[in-house]
Amino acid sequence: MNDLVNNYRSFLDNGKTERECVNEIVKQAEKAGYKDVTKVKGQIKPGDKVYFNHMGKTIALYHIGTEDIQNGMNILGAHIDSPRLDVKSYPLYESDGLVYLDTHYYGGIKKYQWVTLPLAIHGVVIKKDGTKLDIVIGEDENEVSLSISDILPHLGQEQAKKTLADAIKGEALDILIGLAPKADKDSKEEDKVSGKDLLIKLIEDKYGFEEADFLSAELEVVPAGKARIAGLDGSMILAYGHDDRSCAYTSLAALLASNETPKRTSLCLLADKEEIGSVGATGMNSNFLENATSEVIEVLCGFTELKLKRALRNSKMLSSDVSAAYDPLNAELFDKKNSAQLNYGIAFNKYTGSRGKAGSNDANPEFIAQIRALLDNKKISYQFAELGKVDQGGGGTIAYMCAKYGMDVIDSGVPVLSMHAPWETIAVYDLECALETYKAFLTIK
Repeated sequence: MNDLVNNYRSFLDNGKTERECVNEIVKQAEKAGYKDVTKVKGQIKPGDKVYFNHMGKTIALYHIGTEDIQNGMNILGAHIDSPRLDVKSYPLYESDGLVYLDTHYYGGIKKYQWVTLPLAIHGVVIKKDGTKLDIVIGEDENEVSLSISDILPHLGQEQAKKTLADAIKGEALDILIGLAPKADKDSKEEDKVSGKDLLIKLIEDKYGFEEADFLSAELEVVPAGKARIAGLDGSMILAYGHDDRSCAYTSLAALLASNETPKRTSLCLLADKEEIGSVGATGMNSNFLENATSEVIEVLCGFTELKLKRALRNSKMLSSDVSAAYDPLNAELFDKKNSAQLNYGIAFNKYTGSRGKAGSNDANPEFIAQIRALLDNKKISYQFAELGKVDQGGGGTIAYMCAKYGMDVIDSGVPVLSMHAPWETIAVYDLECALETYKAFLTIK
């Protein structure tokens, strides 16, 4: 396999949460010469490389161009969060000798896909004294694994009558983490040893935190295991988190590959919380983009609000998010001629949203023509697509949140099979086309 595939797989394996992604991004960026803009002394100049890291879960990286930043930037924007299960604030409980962690699912998942899989816990625990503990449980094949139980088919007649959405309840997605010690069935209740108490002691001894510390923890339950090459021909990659780390990684790689000083400032914007509406302090609905760019303008040429508004308004952006790949086994859901297909290159979505384009960004044809000319000249394969048939549903990205500044924005990304499943599939060729597209876009005028 080529370096891109190997490096991308490594990025996925090391970045199963937003925090892990940002840690990996900062490591790679600093190796490439990027510096924390909040720690820069004095003025920056064309050719300089800086980043703004917000809460360890959202990051913006800038390669300063020779043109006035008020003339706009070339922006690659993606998100680094993926559907998962989150551990609740009061998660530990015991039921009839089985000990569980209670969870709350995050993002649009099919709940039935998450049962009986090997699962892992990734995240952080912050103790009251400020001590930060990085937690990874369930990834090492030689150590423990975790899972969620399901009903055996012999007793599943009533479950089978329910819809897929109702067959597994959200409150039933609890992680089995241990058992109470073996006891005689005739033992008195007061003589039995609590499995929960033993697990609390184990957590304290092995992982260094107590039950109350779950209150200030951010623990995410994700599929265990590494990204894999898929297909007998090795043409695909099977992994957790292609949505949207396939676009985030290629955007980052395109930026880091640029060694020459660009004419227009290049920006790689990697955000959190897209899967739940881009809300909160680290989502694109926050003021993160304005705040990060303000910091850069201040050390570049002195901040004014007008400079910031001009810089954002005059920018051009690829909102780099994955597209639903055409699935022949579910062909009735797609308008085939307007669907992205595996192995046909990067997919552009002229508009997103659902049904009547609700929540959509609708790209201007002048901007689309400019991109077509650029990619045709570079001989890069691309396709245009929608998420599915008009009345089937749809989806959104961060595009419309950036379009509000007046900049040109279009959605683009890697086609994905089984999107939002614990394991998703992409084509190697499409990943390669995404990287080449993003490299070319950073040169657009």
